[in-house]
Amino acid sequence: MTTARPSGRQFPADFLWGSATASYQVEGAVDEDGRGPSIWDTFSATPGKVLNGDTGAVAADHYHRMADDVALMKRIGLHAYRFSLAWPRIQPAGSGAFNTKGLDFYSRLVDELVDAAIDPVVTLYHWDLPQPLEDAGGWPSRDTAYRFADYAAKAAEVLGDRVKIWTTLNEPWCSAYLGYAAGVHAPGRESYADSLAAVHHLNLAHGLAGSAVRDAVGHDAQVSITLNLHVTRAASDSPEDLDAKRRIDGLANGVFLGPLLDGAYPEDVIRDTVSITDWSFVQPGDLDLISIPLDVLGVNYYATGLVRKSEAIRVPGDGTPGPDGHKSSALSAWPATDDIEWLPLPGPHTAMGWNIEPAGLTELLVDLHTNYPGLPLVVTENGAAFHDDVSPDGRVHDLDRVAYLHDHIDAVGEAVDHGADVRGYFVWSLLDNFEWSYGFDRRFGIVRVDYDTLERTPKDSAYWYAELIRARAIPTIESAATLP
Repeated sequence: MTTARPSGRQFPADFLWGSATASYQVEGAVDEDGRGPSIWDTFSATPGKVLNGDTGAVAADHYHRMADDVALMKRIGLHAYRFSLAWPRIQPAGSGAFNTKGLDFYSRLVDELVDAAIDPVVTLYHWDLPQPLEDAGGWPSRDTAYRFADYAAKAAEVLGDRVKIWTTLNEPWCSAYLGYAAGVHAPGRESYADSLAAVHHLNLAHGLAGSAVRDAVGHDAQVSITLNLHVTRAASDSPEDLDAKRRIDGLANGVFLGPLLDGAYPEDVIRDTVSITDWSFVQPGDLDLISIPLDVLGVNYYATGLVRKSEAIRVPGDGTPGPDGHKSSALSAWPATDDIEWLPLPGPHTAMGWNIEPAGLTELLVDLHTNYPGLPLVVTENGAAFHDDVSPDGRVHDLDRVAYLHDHIDAVGEAVDHGADVRGYFVWSLLDNFEWSYGFDRRFGIVRVDYDTLERTPKDSAYWYAELIRARAIPTIESAATLP
């Protein structure tokens, strides 16, 4: 449960305010100018995989409307724009020849951003793996990590003179577990063993790509990774429920923070999953390759979770959303946890069914600061989906979203008050877009996209966010309807 926090909190002048998108969710133009197919092209074209049969073939048409979208960012006043490169647009087969037209598109985008005084923040991978690499084994295959490093090196060679912040991966938890365990995201495979192999090879890909970027650009390049770290609580103080939380924390957070920042996988996770894998895919020297120095850790946050030990046998899901916040399926997204039950949380909830708890964001940021002092943090995604519409006055009065942003941004400020070195915040998302397996049914944008005309309409949340950036202070929720 949440209550509105006070307005007016001030942020320092050098705090970075931005917004974020992902290539497959906004670009469209999936078969233009030499782009090859991705696993999301294949997955979304498979009947029954995406709500209403939606695909990202057109999405928000950002590929053709890029200049206008950058002008819109400038009007909002964004300091930075976090976007992802589409690997199959740059290297259609995932190996071999690079596509000049794809590289040119991103070069033009970066130039537009620089000319608008907006810092480009590049994410190298936001889930659109080239389909030929999936056909060759995908992320459970070690070779994919090395192909990713080659692609990263080329991107850095072309864009590195204008881009300083490089995020290797976005939410590898989703890529590994939703894609290869639960199968509710592309490529739709259901194998606990494959998902854990994918975890390691994504970590390896981060280390190899981060080093490749530094080799291409030099040590001025800031290397990052973005993790959707989970804030999960035990349903009681019983030893069984506390152990359930420990196991979930290991799969959600430990298998990434451990190798990235501690140089080792948590021993308890290896013990917990011994019935699934012997972890022999971790080869000598891998952890040294993975644990390269990070300039900043990206943190994505949306909701919290609640778990308990269960004696019941897990029933296979039917595709409906589960209490863990993800679509259910034959296998869960959590290997070796069939005796753990996710419990529904009290409202309010977003249109995704996710609970709204700003205090969880403060808790997460402060915990990271405590465990990894001196590591700069940036909130690289935070936002909410609601079913908002255009009002008769032509405005989109998304007061629920404004309230969500108001309270979560204040929660970031509270974490700073507790010593966390948080240096920026990126609202998710700039535009309404293709929301993965939910298609176009869920709207996260602070700018509405009419999917028939592709017209952009800034919502009240966009005007509210613009005022926050201008004043460096949190405006009242009620002011949103009267801005600008």
